Amino acid sequence: MYQDMFPNTASAEIINLLNKAPQCVYAGFDPTANSLHVGNLLVIINLLHWQRAGHNVITLLGGATGYIGDPSGRSTDRIALQKEIIQENIACINKNLITVFENHQKYIWSEDPSKLKPLRVVNNETWYRNIDAIQFVSEIGRNFRMGTMLLKQSVQGRINSELGMSFTEFAYQIFQSYDWLHLLKEYDCRFQIGGSDQMGNISAGHELISRTVKKNVYGLTLPLVTTEEGDKFGKSAGNAIWLDGNKTSPYSLYQFFIRTKDTEVEKFLKLFTFYSLGEIKDIMFKHKQHPEQRYPQTCLADQLTTLVHGKEGLERALKATEAIYSKNVKSLVSLSGTELEQIFSEATVTSLLLSPGITVLELGLKAKCFPTESDAIRIIEAGGFYINHQKIKKIDEVITQSAHILPNLLSLLRVGKRNYYIVKWQT
Repeated sequence: MYQDMFPNTASAEIINLLNKAPQCVYAGFDPTANSLHVGNLLVIINLLHWQRAGHNVITLLGGATGYIGDPSGRSTDRIALQKEIIQENIACINKNLITVFENHQKYIWSEDPSKLKPLRVVNNETWYRNIDAIQFVSEIGRNFRMGTMLLKQSVQGRINSELGMSFTEFAYQIFQSYDWLHLLKEYDCRFQIGGSDQMGNISAGHELISRTVKKNVYGLTLPLVTTEEGDKFGKSAGNAIWLDGNKTSPYSLYQFFIRTKDTEVEKFLKLFTFYSLGEIKDIMFKHKQHPEQRYPQTCLADQLTTLVHGKEGLERALKATEAIYSKNVKSLVSLSGTELEQIFSEATVTSLLLSPGITVLELGLKAKCFPTESDAIRIIEAGGFYINHQKIKKIDEVITQSAHILPNLLSLLRVGKRNYYIVKWQT
């Protein structure tokens, strides 16, 4: 599935080329953070479809362009990153990409693994490191026209804004264009894909190549996926859902997809999974029979959690889901302290010394579960206080390690339905 192509009259040409022989395609990822997020998944999954079809796939890491910053979709200049941060981000993104491609081959691809051509990961710092600046401007820069560059959508919005646009970010399209030229010469890479906001950069690369090597190349953009409210996919109150399990736990990723609305889930199954259209039709038919089971959301969450975190990650996500929703203390015992803190990431965490004779009331107050002692007494006696999913109504009940503390020396406290607190016990 694509949104636009460049040139926009090349559809028949592209089909003939793809059917004729294996082609090479690339997508770029700049190191703006130390992890990719689910907003990057559409491009990654598109690359996987190319790989499944027998083509060669390149992921380009912007070790050089990360210093410049892509102005696409932004109203201000990106904050300049230090070399050490860029290198760390590159290493993390590289790990994200390799992990997803390996999980796809291991858990989702059902045919002979040798049919998948290996992923090639390149870093554009390797070729910019030895390019002379004067030579680059002289030989590459002369192929760009200011009028055309100024008309790019990513430039227009910034030029006319109050803050304007730096020359650094204005020049970004030249570097992305040269990336494609280099990959064409080195790997015969004729296809570039990217989000819909990349069309300006892609068309600039097409123009550079047409002026220099006069070879037909093609750009494809993918739709910008948003929720019904118009929010960017993967953004929640300004917080991204990351692909790195240390930044967003497998449980949180799983829950993000489980919460997909009924009105959006069919679209997301088509965009983000490898189910055939026939399989998706069957999934949606089952959903109509029993919508309360949220079957398509489960299919979506299962496959994407497996893709990002593997079978082990999916098992952890399911174990965490059971720990929260089964209300069974045994499910909490199976979790590590780190997993418990990740699952209840919004919980207040308190460290307490396990002193003899501490009561339920004292615990609730020391863990800051209640604003006042009178509130604590009222809520506990009314049955609104839980320790490790067990309702506790006696304010003078003494806390013991065997009855109230998990083997990992943690206690999960809950007030009402969804206010959680974690106590780390020091013995």
